[in-house]
Amino acid sequence: MTRILIVDDHPLVRSGFAQLIGDCPDLEVCGEAGDMAEALAQIETTRPDLAIIDLSLAGGSGLDLIERIKSRDKDILMLVASMHDETLYAERVLAAGARGYINKQEAQDSIIRAIRQVLSGRVYLSQQMTDRLLSGMVDANGEKRDIDSLSNRELQVFELIGQGVPTGRMAEQLNLSIKTIETHQAHIKKKLGLSSAHQLTQRAIRWVMEQGS
Repeated sequence: MTRILIVDDHPLVRSGFAQLIGDCPDLEVCGEAGDMAEALAQIETTRPDLAIIDLSLAGGSGLDLIERIKSRDKDILMLVASMHDETLYAERVLAAGARGYINKQEAQDSIIRAIRQVLSGRVYLSQQMTDRLLSGMVDANGEKRDIDSLSNRELQVFELIGQGVPTGRMAEQLNLSIKTIETHQAHIKKKLGLSSAHQLTQRAIRWVMEQGS
């Protein structure tokens, strides 16, 4: 029996995944978690074979969680299920240590196939993303290329800016100093060709709204 941990801050999403997995006689949900701290605690107590992880978690980032799990136990397989843009995040999650990426809009129909593909030792991505990686295509959208140049931490800061999180709370949430957050903001402005904090905020808000559309 393959043991699976579901990490998502939405109870309905966790329930939906649990129901789909529960219909498979060889798979079982060994635990659920809504944030990073709970996920790490569940991993210690339940010892899952595979963790399904959302990128947006209460009190932390799914990318950070993937890296922490990988550093603790390299045998735990990880599959990301998220609403975020696959072309922007798929390569990042693979680099962090996950073995696949599935968009939540497709998850109801494809989550079991994705789980089995990862368990078999293969990487799971959409066909479009697989073709893009294999062909080395560069996205023609200049804005997306600019954002893709951001580091993982800069992307986290950029997203929090777009969500309206103040710098002080951002520093607390990411466990960084305010000065470090301000340094990241300066780097983001430079990479995106922005000249003011107002432009940065507007760009970040627009990007967050596009991610949620």
